[in-house]
Amino acid sequence: MLPIRNDLHTVDKTSFDYIYEENATIQLANGRGIVRCNVYRPKTETEHYPVLVTYGPYGKDVHYSVFHASSFADVPDEHHSPHSAWETPDPGFWTRNGYAIVRADEVGLGQSPGVLNTMSRDTSLAFVDVIEWAAAQSWSSGKVGLLGISYYAGSQWRVAARRPKGLECIVPWEGMSDYYRDRCRHGGILSNTFIDFWWNRQVLKNQYGRPGRATQGWGETIEGSLPVEELQSKLHDQNVENLAHRFLDEDYYASRDYNMADIEVPLLSVANWGGILLHLRGNVEGFMNASSKLKYLRFITGRHDLPFYTPDYVQLQKSFLDAFLKGHDPEGWTQGKPARVGYRVRTGDVGYNNTEKEDVYPTKYYPSWPVPETQYVKYFLTASNGLTQSPSQSEQDMKLSYDALGNLKDPKSVRFTSNPFTEEIEFTGHVVAHLNVSVTASGGATPRDIDLFVTLRHLDSTGKEIYYTGTVGDPVPVSKGWLRCSLRAVKSSHPQHTSWRPYREYRSSDHSPLEQGKVYEVDVEIWPTNVVLQAGDKLVFEVASGDTQGAGLFEHNSKEDRNEATFKGTNHIHFGKDAQNWVSMPVIPK
Repeated sequence: MLPIRNDLHTVDKTSFDYIYEENATIQLANGRGIVRCNVYRPKTETEHYPVLVTYGPYGKDVHYSVFHASSFADVPDEHHSPHSAWETPDPGFWTRNGYAIVRADEVGLGQSPGVLNTMSRDTSLAFVDVIEWAAAQSWSSGKVGLLGISYYAGSQWRVAARRPKGLECIVPWEGMSDYYRDRCRHGGILSNTFIDFWWNRQVLKNQYGRPGRATQGWGETIEGSLPVEELQSKLHDQNVENLAHRFLDEDYYASRDYNMADIEVPLLSVANWGGILLHLRGNVEGFMNASSKLKYLRFITGRHDLPFYTPDYVQLQKSFLDAFLKGHDPEGWTQGKPARVGYRVRTGDVGYNNTEKEDVYPTKYYPSWPVPETQYVKYFLTASNGLTQSPSQSEQDMKLSYDALGNLKDPKSVRFTSNPFTEEIEFTGHVVAHLNVSVTASGGATPRDIDLFVTLRHLDSTGKEIYYTGTVGDPVPVSKGWLRCSLRAVKSSHPQHTSWRPYREYRSSDHSPLEQGKVYEVDVEIWPTNVVLQAGDKLVFEVASGDTQGAGLFEHNSKEDRNEATFKGTNHIHFGKDAQNWVSMPVIPK
């Protein structure tokens, strides 16, 4: 254990366009240790300023250009400063606009000693202390707002539910709200490749006391390095723990859960239609389930890292924050005047990862979500691989089969394609698939489960698939959904359960292995989406046994979580008079 120094806090009033405080120390409540933060504030010291706070794992001292050079190069110059950092508000811009910034290293990371336990109850409790500290400083107006992307958005939901003193509003920008459902276990299936990438590239290398950080430009721990054994004892490895725990009622997941209804502060939740494997669902669920009287939902397009810094969206952030933190509110946010819901409409084929071309997408506004008067239309799957609005009248029992345990390199799937649409149609909202499935043995295996991977795709009139911009600028389809069929149980009595969004508790008591050859009816949640099909376009519904095109960084290919003993076999979709399969699509009336 390293001796904790108390002589590290420095204040620089001359070197930058703002006052820069490095390594200010925040004492955590109940003797739980300390957190270190940097403070950036305007140079006029006779005034008090509202504070934007971030608390996270990526290093308060790690410059954006070091963390992700190519991304930083694409950020507008007005958000370039000597202390720019990945996925956080830029100190140069926000101090020029009358805000103070507090950027804190999460416990166990950067310059904050302790046990590294990301996204845990302990991190949320420490975040409460950081917010309350910021509100109480002599230069603070006492009003705190939260603004940030991804991790710095997901943490906002959890801490807001704890209602820290001084917290006035939050802007979670593309940030999950449900650790289990949004991030770690899609439909109960481990989303392992992103967790591994994120943990090893962006988190573990910044652990407090880990040697060698300076060689990567991340800066050494000021107090020194810890031995390997102690470093290992002071971390909770997300790769290991997510693999070891499968159910939401296990303490690992249950301790990270919270009640979204406890969130009462005004919020602006910003989702990205292309984030179909990480944050999109969380922003929608957070908006829908928070108790906040003043809450707003916006859907954007583009890469995960850049829209946050573009002029129009910065103005959106500033307008909202000015209203609740400064009392300057020409837009009427504090009175509920702006539309509660606004979204970009993905129409036409503009390509992907092209900001200028995506700017042609129009924006629509509505008073609530789901969009009022949404019509949920069922498109029925046929045994001849069709997708039609008419249910099958056939008395004959049939099935389509595909191998289990497909993967991105060797996908195993069946596709169902609609006839060309005769007129333009908009789908916006929640999607559900209803399937009749079974599994049988092959190659001597004794399977007792099915992992369903479903995808919506959009074909133009020539049969070419139209792709949209994914998280890292990669081409993605319309949307995706997942279900581990042994966790098929739906809690229909839960207040969040609806016909267009099945609610599952994913409890250990829900786990029910399949019997070979027995047909099971299952409902699969597909993440919210928006797409406009033109006359002549076709809709494709894909059912697979593993990841398919569009998974990108977010594969589900753990050989332990998806082991051959449990899953290897042949999967079937059954058809017949009493076995109707369909996809419920949210149609927006013209």
